[in-house]
Amino acid sequence: MFRFETAGESHGECLVATLVGLPAGIPISLQAINHELWRRQQGYGRGGRMKIETDSVEIVSGVRHSQTIGSPIALIIRNRDWKNWTEILPVEDIEGGEDKKKPMTRPRPGHADLAGAIKYNFQDARYILERASARETTARVAVGAIAKAFLAQFGIRVLSHVIGVGPVRLERSVTWDEIEALAMKEDVLLGCVDAETEAKMKEAVDVAYRTGDTIGAIFEVRAHGLPPGLGSHITWDSRLDGRLAQAIVSMQAVKGAEVGCAEEQATSYGSKVQDTIHYDKRERRFFRGANKAGGLEGGMTNGQDVFVRGFLKPISTLRKPLESVDLATREPSLAAYERSDVCVAPAAGVIGEAMTAIVLAQAFLEKFGGDSLAETRRNYEGYITQVREF
Repeated sequence: MFRFETAGESHGECLVATLVGLPAGIPISLQAINHELWRRQQGYGRGGRMKIETDSVEIVSGVRHSQTIGSPIALIIRNRDWKNWTEILPVEDIEGGEDKKKPMTRPRPGHADLAGAIKYNFQDARYILERASARETTARVAVGAIAKAFLAQFGIRVLSHVIGVGPVRLERSVTWDEIEALAMKEDVLLGCVDAETEAKMKEAVDVAYRTGDTIGAIFEVRAHGLPPGLGSHITWDSRLDGRLAQAIVSMQAVKGAEVGCAEEQATSYGSKVQDTIHYDKRERRFFRGANKAGGLEGGMTNGQDVFVRGFLKPISTLRKPLESVDLATREPSLAAYERSDVCVAPAAGVIGEAMTAIVLAQAFLEKFGGDSLAETRRNYEGYITQVREF
């Protein structure tokens, strides 16, 4: 099974990721992975950390001569900010280390600070926030880029766009061509395909800037070119819609996920929101009248584009902090401020792409298997012949 893990702290030496289960022979480009890391750092509303880090990946195992070799892949992304934290977060204690610490004793409402400090019995939330930070998603994006490289071998692409920032919402449908065109842009504002709506989104972010606040957002991830039949209906944990929802909600600050047009379906009559089934006799294929289901029925892909939306709460770190309690004194206090973002909408979309690509790659390999790309391709092509002949 294709699986991955990440390690590392926000201000530690580096971020690390390991992944296993990919077949040998997948073409891997460091430039392509670094481009995904660059995309994650873009967007209006990002904080000062993005001015420090220029993320790039090092692959130290599992890829040779630009191809996977079937063994575990290990990735490293170094933190440039580490040079400012070597005495604050050393691996081994150092002389006078207690005086060099940068304790965080005023937990931020909405962050992992207090719950984590209680769970791990720390009177200082520094160790909690270092790992809970969304900096960790840099490693996920690198893993997702490799998952994308695998899926691309079968004509499958995963991209994202932003449909809401604060009170501003894009109210029209979006085509795959529009999302592709957006992904080609080098100047990233807020990741919305509609310029007029994006300008209103920027105004909402500006209000948050001026008032020391942060702002939430909604992003949509879309996967194009999937065959029918990934995932399964037979067990609760093999249903692909549930796995995608868990992957999206696992992202920092994401509080909800929507598969397909879930909200619209929940407030409508069934006759208005089910995707009618049709058959083209000349092309010998089934097709649908719409895609309200988001490309998933009964926990399985149905051959249409898969789309899932993530609902981001506003970032917990505010320049105008909220009420809290000091862990050291137990006295009322204002929450701590750690350098942070005001809005992370387009970056969250890129992270959502990575998580979606990872889940889809897992489901693809569960169905088609293979120790080499050639073997996976044979299995896939045999299944596609079966689908065409159905």
